Amino acid sequence: MDQNYLSKHYLWKLQETVKGCWDKKALCNYNGESFTFSDLAANIEKFHILFEQSGIQKGDKIAICAKNTARWAVSFFAINTYGAVAVPILCDFHPDSINHLVDHSESIAFFVDGDIWAKLDVKKMPLVRSVVNVQDFTVLYSSDGLIEKAFAGLEASFAAKYPSGFSRDDVVYPTDNAEDLAIINYTSGTTSAPKGVMLKYDSFTATVEYAQTNVKATPDDTLVSMLPMAHMYGLAFELTYPLCSGVTIYFLGKTPSPSLLLKAMKEVRPYMIVTVPLVMEKVYKSSLKPMLQKPSIKFATKVPGIRGIIYKKMREGLDAAFGGRCGHYIMGGAPLNPEVEDLFRKIKLRYTVGYGMTEACPLLAYEDPARFVKGSCGKPVTCAEVRIDSEDPQNIAGEIQAKGRNICIGYFKNPEASAGAFTEDGFLRTGDLGVMDAAGNIFIKGRSKSMILSSNGQNIYPEEVEAVVNSQDFVVESVVVDRASKLVAMVYLDEDAMKKAGLDAEAVSDVPEAIRIAANRKLPVYSQITKVEVVPVPFEKTPKMSIKRFLYK
Repeated sequence: MDQNYLSKHYLWKLQETVKGCWDKKALCNYNGESFTFSDLAANIEKFHILFEQSGIQKGDKIAICAKNTARWAVSFFAINTYGAVAVPILCDFHPDSINHLVDHSESIAFFVDGDIWAKLDVKKMPLVRSVVNVQDFTVLYSSDGLIEKAFAGLEASFAAKYPSGFSRDDVVYPTDNAEDLAIINYTSGTTSAPKGVMLKYDSFTATVEYAQTNVKATPDDTLVSMLPMAHMYGLAFELTYPLCSGVTIYFLGKTPSPSLLLKAMKEVRPYMIVTVPLVMEKVYKSSLKPMLQKPSIKFATKVPGIRGIIYKKMREGLDAAFGGRCGHYIMGGAPLNPEVEDLFRKIKLRYTVGYGMTEACPLLAYEDPARFVKGSCGKPVTCAEVRIDSEDPQNIAGEIQAKGRNICIGYFKNPEASAGAFTEDGFLRTGDLGVMDAAGNIFIKGRSKSMILSSNGQNIYPEEVEAVVNSQDFVVESVVVDRASKLVAMVYLDEDAMKKAGLDAEAVSDVPEAIRIAANRKLPVYSQITKVEVVPVPFEKTPKMSIKRFLYK
């Protein structure tokens, strides 16, 4: 293989970063255990010995289902650099689903948290021969005794293989496997049940190369990991790419409270924030919007000179809350509310909204904050060709389709879904609708499966209606559905905000109608809402915080 390509392979990048950052911290649990790059390399090599002695071969499937921790990352890279196929599974899945996906993926080994393992049934995973506890790297189960025997003699085997000690020169990861299967990542989508997305090593290489070029990071940088590692968004942008760049990554483990999150941000001082719009929208509603609604501030922002000072102070305050070193606020997984985006532009926050999906490992579009166009989700990534399937792509929405190195090769053991996922000329059908302007900026309109056709033939994108509904007082989130050709908005309300506003029971009962009236003032006639229904709990979501629309009718 071309030597120039080998130097771009993400495992080559990881190999060279490990050597160059040998004594530097690589993976850390916030206020807990940490691993230097040399620790990571040694643990990877020990697992390679364990895999070999346990009879695990290149191409075998190994599942991971555990909370985000440094040891989760060690486990993943041990599998990945061995040449086995990693199968990350979200720990939030129901135990029955975890059992099913481990079995469906044909995994013969399993890395799992002890508390999750206690809820599973090994009889439903008949191919699994060995199970390792991610929390402490001990054996939880062995059907043939090989993994236990290998663990018992591990230190002796490691010492025998490296009699002079394990050093930088011993770190060599494979780079001749670009077309091999690297991962099966089960989606948890908005419109269907999980499917096993198959991604090659070259897909990761393309993503890491693009990220390192467009969101530069150095060994001096730090990062707080908040997204699930078992989801491609977190796996690519909060682990693989930053680690290949020498960044020290801090894991928060489980979903943190706001106070713990801000404490971690101030201490770690991350170089970028990778999140979903919902998080930044909560920051806006809880902190920025109330400040702007104060009579004195509202008056002051009408004065040109003072307005600039206030907006600057707001941006500096937000930056400080996130550690003061953040150069990129990267959002993805859902559109950003226009009202929130308007303020972010006024205060000159360095934000951008990207677009992607698991099948694209995960990025399809991105733009640097300095060039980002409001309302868009950036421009196509350089490792993929992206097109709009429309007779007039700049004005008439069509399906967004893509082809490139980062794109998956189909769905594991699902030939029907794989065949339906691609066009005749090999482009991935994303299922998303959008337009692309002359400069290449992509504007998402909605999901093709959720588009509503009005009685007069008008296309209605519920996501656009929801953006208006979500900007109303007391609305946390919403889903707009079509019932007998009438639009109904299902909303989840902020009870704490209503209490703070002093609303009594009668006033609370009036909130849904007030939301409908206020939203309709901003909506065109053809997409006006006929009714607002209150739901008692937040809408069920995917790991990237997109609402599972198929659950709501």
